[in-house]
Order: sequence, then C-alpha cells, then structure tokens
Amino acid sequence: MVVKAEGAGDAPRRVTIFGSTGSVGTQTVDLVARDPERFAVEALTANRNVALLAEQARQLRPKLAVVADPAAYADLKEALAGTGVEAAAGPQAVAEAAERPADWVMAAIVGAAGLEPTLAAVRRGACVAFANKEVLVCAGALMMEEVRRHGATLLPVDSEHSAIYQVFDFDRLDSVQRLILTASGGPFRTRDRAFMAAATREQAVAHPTWEMGAKISIDSATMMNKGLEIIEAHFLFGVSEEKIDVLVHPQSVVHSLVEYVDGSVLAQLGTPDMRTPIAYALGWPARIPTPAERLDLVKAATLTFEAPDPERFPALRLARAALQSGGGAPTILSAANEVAVQAFLDRRIGFLDIERIVEGVLGTLPHRPLRDLGAVRDTDAEARRVAAERVEALAR
Repeated sequence: MVVKAEGAGDAPRRVTIFGSTGSVGTQTVDLVARDPERFAVEALTANRNVALLAEQARQLRPKLAVVADPAAYADLKEALAGTGVEAAAGPQAVAEAAERPADWVMAAIVGAAGLEPTLAAVRRGACVAFANKEVLVCAGALMMEEVRRHGATLLPVDSEHSAIYQVFDFDRLDSVQRLILTASGGPFRTRDRAFMAAATREQAVAHPTWEMGAKISIDSATMMNKGLEIIEAHFLFGVSEEKIDVLVHPQSVVHSLVEYVDGSVLAQLGTPDMRTPIAYALGWPARIPTPAERLDLVKAATLTFEAPDPERFPALRLARAALQSGGGAPTILSAANEVAVQAFLDRRIGFLDIERIVEGVLGTLPHRPLRDLGAVRDTDAEARRVAAERVEALAR
C-alpha cells in the first residue's frame, strides 16, 4: 500500500493505538498529542488500565476506547461519561477496533495477544507499525503472506529493526551481506551465572539505557529479546538466519547495521529514546519532529562493541535453533518464554529458570508446520500449557 507523505493541505492521518497504556503506547500518545493538526485518533485500546486509558481518551478524543478486560467495562464507561467517546470491552471489541477506518495502526499489545488485532489491521490493508515482535515470531510466514495479499504496509518500531529498515535496500536483496542487530547486553552484561541465579525482579528490570515495559526488560536481561529479534528480522527482511548477527553495544547509540557485499556498512544512530523509531513509523514516509535528545558524538566520546557470550546467555542459541527447526518451533519458543517471564515477574521461579523452561518446552513439543492461524493458536496454547506445568513443578 502506498502511503502519502503528510504535508500542508493534507487531511490528518487517522490513527489507532493498540496497547496505548504500555511503554510504547504512551510514547505514541505523547507524539500524537504534540501535533493534533497532523493526527486524528480513531481508537485507543488497553488491557486493564482504565484510569490511564480514560485520561488518554479525554486528551486525544478518539471515537472509541476499548479495555480488553470485560470486568473493567463499567469503570471505563463511567470514566468517559459526557466525553462523547464510545466505550467497549473484551477481546472481541479489541479485534473489532482494528477493523475501524484508521490509516495507521500502532500494534503495541504485548505478547501473542497482539496477533489477532494486528492481523485484522493487516487484512484491512492498513499501514501497521508493530512494536510486538512476538507477532512475527509466532506467525511470521503467515503474517508476511497476509501483508502481501492485502497490500498492507508493515513498519517495524523496535529500534533495531527500524534502524535496519531505514538503511535496507529492498530493491537489491542480493547486495545485502548480513544484518547486524545491536544489543545493550542488559543489566547482567558483566555478571556471572551465579549472580544471575539469585537475581531479583528489581535487578532484572533495571535496564541500563532504555525505558521499557517489564516483559521486554526481562527479555533484555536474558537476551531472549535479541533471539526473538533474529527471528523477526528473518521474516521481515527475508534474510536467512546465518546472515543475521548480534553485536553487544552497551551505549545503545548504534541501533543496528546492514553490511553490503561491497564492504559498506550502513547504520542508524541516535540517542536511546523509543520516540525516535515510533516517530519514524508515525510520520512515514515523511519524518516528523520529536522531543528526543539529540545525539552528541563528542559527548558520547566512546562507542564499544563486543560479541555476546553464548554460555552466559543461552537464549540466543535457543532462538536460532527454533528458527532453524521451523514449523511451530518459534511459536513454542515465544509462548513458553511469555509464561516463564511472567512467572519470574510474579516471583514464582528464579531468573535462570526462564531459559530452562523454554528449552524444556522446545525439546518436548513437536515442531509441526503451521498452515493456518488455527494451527498457530493450537501450538501457542499447548506450549503455554506445558510451560505452566513446568512453572508449577519449580514453584512447589
């Protein structure tokens, strides 16, 4: 789908924000609110944070506000009384919000729960900015086929994939030698396994450079986020797994790189502020201003790089193995990881138990082909069931 650049005289771009109360969602709201002449809001959705959702709705005046938790409907309706904003609740209402006529959709619902509304927006041929890497991890081939079939535009919001997107030559794929995803290394970059075994929730979510939600912060600490990003990059850019590398870059200034066959390496740089890649997607194909701090290379002074340690961070190996296995393996990986991360956040298992559970579930379930969305759902549900059993066994 061709999206017209915004400019003088153009009608406002109509946007829908899924997961508006999360980390990416709130930053998207911030950018939209800064330029009300450029954007009009069709719908906002949240999981259960009614208070913040209602506050955003009063600020942005969408046509619809949806809370995924049906039990929160009465509270949302009361909070929006007199605003003219329609209130709705439940997973079906979230999916229906994706079918409303927004030109641009932010898909920022965490985990596999974001698959259905993202797919609904894609099937409408919308311009979809996705900050939910699990969507491509658990249903990558199916999702990309739907994008092609319906003429949708898929814009990555992860800083790494946004960086690659900005310097990737889609017209000359044979000129790409490899993709290099950068990683901060997370809070445990220099810690040994003994320290990580005793790590607390507070230590694991304390990311050294980025402000992110709890789930992705834990994924950064295990480096599973980089494993998921390898899978995401494979489907999004059509590059084979062996041509996707990971480089630890603690300063989080170089957000990723593309190496070409002539030896040229192109990179996108900037301060670690998610509003930059969000704004790139929000304004695409134009660029829009952001309040992000400007990069001062003199102040940054030194940029360092190092190879990831596969012994201390086995999640990278697990993700590569899942991608190589194919079929439902990436779906199993993502689902088991979601369950294990939540159990750690709930203080039911230890930090290193996350990788043990994921590896165990990957080794237990068959990696059957995923021929349709029903197979994705079934595989995801089975992986969650087995992962939950392993959590229960460890938590006793």
